Amino acid sequence: MKRFILFAALLAGGFAASAQEAIWGGGEVVSPEILPDNRVTIRVLAPEARKVEVTGDFLPAQRVETPFGQADAAGVAALVPVGNGLWKYTTPAPLAPELYSYTILVDGFRTTDPSNVYAIRDVASVSNVFLIEGGRADLYRVDDVPHGTVSHVWYPSSVLGEDRRMTVYTPAGYENSGRKYPVLYLLHGMGGDEEAWVSLGRAAQILDNLIAAGEAVPMIVVMPNGNVARQAAPGASPLGLERPTPQLPHTMDGVMETHFPDVVKFVDTHYRTVRRKEARAIAGLSMGGFHALHISKQYPDLFDYVGLFSAAVEPDASVSSPVYADSDGKLALQFSKAPKLYWIGIGSEDFLYKANEEYRCKLDGMGYPYTYYETGGGHTWRNWRIYLSEFVRLIFK
Repeated sequence: MKRFILFAALLAGGFAASAQEAIWGGGEVVSPEILPDNRVTIRVLAPEARKVEVTGDFLPAQRVETPFGQADAAGVAALVPVGNGLWKYTTPAPLAPELYSYTILVDGFRTTDPSNVYAIRDVASVSNVFLIEGGRADLYRVDDVPHGTVSHVWYPSSVLGEDRRMTVYTPAGYENSGRKYPVLYLLHGMGGDEEAWVSLGRAAQILDNLIAAGEAVPMIVVMPNGNVARQAAPGASPLGLERPTPQLPHTMDGVMETHFPDVVKFVDTHYRTVRRKEARAIAGLSMGGFHALHISKQYPDLFDYVGLFSAAVEPDASVSSPVYADSDGKLALQFSKAPKLYWIGIGSEDFLYKANEEYRCKLDGMGYPYTYYETGGGHTWRNWRIYLSEFVRLIFK
């Protein structure tokens, strides 16, 4: 009996030691370290490496060629060896307040920072993140304010003949208030999914903080999956742990727009919503901006607020769909019904800037009112978080 007790004690001790290894094994290298003056130090332990680099959006951008023309890519900086296999890089100047992302390159092999547990997936890539607080970036923090609830919800689509997944944000107090709320339908870009706005866009934090400050009306935010060839985000559908890709069929061919009333119908029958045009908004980034543009004019009695964030505008010339037919006539009908807000935001270096400029010229020529918001930079989440925080301040008021 004593031998059994001793064996059990040793076994338990072994598990404890193993657990302690898991707890303490990763705590030796501090990275990233945000210094008091908002410079940032990245450290990597790589004793066998010949070269270690960091690439991220806090570094000076590089111009690269893409299928859509020139665009900004994340900059690259070299870490220097400081002894005992440790490599280090410190930004030469303080960083402006922002949520930044980065990855590590070890002898050309891209990986995440092993000392930073905070990582986000964007399509098929995973990056670490860190937050420099202050100014607008404080909207991206989890502050000590009342918090809304984020749920992943499945809904039936009669048009597509399948169940599909969406993410829904309900504001603080929704569960017990008994009141009805306006709804913002918030759409992701190409390669994204129903998780993008809450993970990359910090939508829940932005809404929580603006609502708590009285700068935004309490609202429900519905974030559907805009990829009609996929029921849900990678890993959350019957397809299993497939590799994410932006190259999906039926992304901008009218199918998403055709099935969208299924989304609105489900939300209006399963949530306490104000079921009127003046209590509905639709907005989206890039491909989602394209969908918001065409959904809002296809169903001109559904939405009184429209937000186009770095939006694609025209369908590909090879696409034929009734959704895109008589575009000028549908736009005329939409504006004859006097939407309360038609909001366009884009970065001055965005590869879609010219297309948006031409679209604004078209609206100007037809005398259709809109609000325009221009930032610096390009086709990035840094801009889309700004556009969301500006747009939600203006709607439902």
